[in-house]
Amino acid sequence: MVKRSHGFRVGTRRKLSKHPRDRGKISLRNMFQKLEIGDKVVIKPEPAVHKGLPFSRFFNKEGKVVDKRGSAYLVQIKEGNRLKKVICNPVHIKKI
Repeated sequence: MVKRSHGFRVGTRRKLSKHPRDRGKISLRNMFQKLEIGDKVVIKPEPAVHKGLPFSRFFNKEGKVVDKRGSAYLVQIKEGNRLKKVICNPVHIKKI
């Protein structure tokens, strides 16, 4: 028997599919948006950009920007009783 592979994007067929009207070029405003430390954000993945995509467990979660790492941002999310930190590119983050 062959072991089933569990890649990074396994089980995300619905999560990472776009509505037909939303397909096409990505806006540069979302690619290069500037966020301040302390901003409230939602992790909304952009399926067309694979770089800096957070793990699928954190999709559609609210959090707070804690730090900037290069061009990416460190977002703090509460999951259950724990605070977790997720590194995301600005394309995958929407400001609330």
